[in-house]
Amino acid sequence: MTTTRRKFLSTGALAGAAALSAPAVRAQAAPIKWRMQTYAGAALGAHVCKPAIDSFNKIAAGQMEIELYYADQLVPTSELFRAMQSGTIDAVQSDDDSMQSPTEVTVFGGYFPLTLRYSLDVPVLFNQYGLDAIWKEEYAKVGIQHVSAGSWDPCNFATREPVNSLAELNGKRIFTFPTAGRFLAQFGVVPVQLPYEDVQVALQTGELDGVAWSGITEDYTVGWADVTKFFVTNAISGAWIGHFFANQDRWNEVPDNLKELLRVCFEQSHYYRQWWYWGGEADLRVNGPKLQLSTIPDAEWAQVEAAAAKFWEEIAAESETKAKVVEIFKKYNDTMQKAGRPYRYS
Repeated sequence: MTTTRRKFLSTGALAGAAALSAPAVRAQAAPIKWRMQTYAGAALGAHVCKPAIDSFNKIAAGQMEIELYYADQLVPTSELFRAMQSGTIDAVQSDDDSMQSPTEVTVFGGYFPLTLRYSLDVPVLFNQYGLDAIWKEEYAKVGIQHVSAGSWDPCNFATREPVNSLAELNGKRIFTFPTAGRFLAQFGVVPVQLPYEDVQVALQTGELDGVAWSGITEDYTVGWADVTKFFVTNAISGAWIGHFFANQDRWNEVPDNLKELLRVCFEQSHYYRQWWYWGGEADLRVNGPKLQLSTIPDAEWAQVEAAAAKFWEEIAAESETKAKVVEIFKKYNDTMQKAGRPYRYS
């Protein structure tokens, strides 16, 4: 058969058009896989972490997936920082103090004594008073991306015996955070560190006399209300400062749209905890069937407040960065006190 020039051009044009109109076929890239461990056990993690991770995985739609692990499942909580820094795990939800970060701000994580009154204090301090920039700078020095900070519950004692005076704290073996333990030791408290999942058994056997790790919501949620009898209404701090962190190299590998999604989901997690704890603390004090309330009188508790002010000064003297954070705490609390109700009632 003879192919004419007209037929050749016509056939070529049709083939070219078909090639141009065909959709591009691109191989689906393998999803980014992260492993995250939270400081919380499974019962608590179902509230403080899992909803955010579930949302992220759903919205990421196969581009990225985070596998969530609970307290001590991959590494002990005290080794979380080192495991994240080395890349053994990719991300962490914790406070600085529990995971023993080697930074100048570690002492302020968790429950810094009598710094905060309400959960809303935390995001204001980080977003309006400059703490976020300080934390990001400190963690950048050690190869970690500080993603965001949020508040958890207040810190109160839950004990096997009633505590109605400072003297009744003397000799009590209490599971608590490193910095809180350092502070409380001056009142005779014996700080004890245990794996998180061992705490309930230690309370049952009498190895522990109580916990100063959380508010009443967490006591009920994780089962500690089943093995203690009393909840002391005096708060060591009005809110816990906790964070989401990531290994810096792994963070850098994530596309910008997924970084933004991580930030949004973590912020939603912070918001969830604010109302969950705020409502739970009040409801369980009034309606909780397991724990009786006990209270150290205000006149005695004033000694703790005075000791906290002295403790702040001791911490501030340790470094320039610590002094800067303490000064921010002072300025913030002074503003809240002068503002009066509803910011501060006394």
